Amino acid sequence: MTSSIETKELSISYGETLIIKELDLKIPKGEITVFIGANGCGKSTLLRSIARLLKPKSGSVLLDGKAISKLSTKEIAKKMAILPQSPTAPEGLTVLQLVKQGRYPHQTWLRQWSEEDEKKVKDALKATRLEDLKDRPVDSLSGGQRQRAWIAMTLAQDTEIILLDEPTTYLDMTHQIEILDLLFELNEKKKRTVVMVLHDLNLACRYAHNIVAIKNQNVYAQGKPEHVINCNLVKNVFDMDCEVTMDPLFGTPLCIPYGKGRCILDKAAAANG
Repeated sequence: MTSSIETKELSISYGETLIIKELDLKIPKGEITVFIGANGCGKSTLLRSIARLLKPKSGSVLLDGKAISKLSTKEIAKKMAILPQSPTAPEGLTVLQLVKQGRYPHQTWLRQWSEEDEKKVKDALKATRLEDLKDRPVDSLSGGQRQRAWIAMTLAQDTEIILLDEPTTYLDMTHQIEILDLLFELNEKKKRTVVMVLHDLNLACRYAHNIVAIKNQNVYAQGKPEHVINCNLVKNVFDMDCEVTMDPLFGTPLCIPYGKGRCILDKAAAANG
């Protein structure tokens, strides 16, 4: 059974600044959940707290009904993998060595490196199309290749829950879709629970089963993108005027922001008199 995540009256602060206040949140099991919101609203902070990378001011995060503060690091790492924003690797570490680190939570003094570990690493490299780069130092890669290497390490960990903070950072459009497709397939085929922070609202709507919009230290709205994403939400959460229509390929909400730019429609209309 897929593990569950829940927060109870969770408050998170940096120093005296309160970021998240008394948050009660349930993450649907076996679905893709995306946190959205304006810069500085606390999306990444919330994700880090769920992963126990950040100690809450008060309240708790529950994993399968148990407070994560009471669980060992290895117990958590066997169920939940986290890819933070802009991770760094030691100088000279190869892609293969990095991806292998994803298997360390499964090691004990009785259980050393196994054929299963080898297979998980190989599968992760293949899924992220890094097989030809496995012997390259991570710090010699492009930003996009480096991000894929970190995602491969997360996949090799083979957890029921995957947490990712802006996984498409540094990736061009093609690789953004490849990574999000990969996460979608993991969810579809292996029922992995995926929780992501994304800045691209349209990609969030395309891939998420569940959207969590953060504003004013708490959840502004939560639910299926087609139920919660509208012009009012975009205006209130992002302070942006827009039109929301239907994605012609996927039928999901498509946000078209107002702003300045070339308007060929007006020119075409004027030309046609």
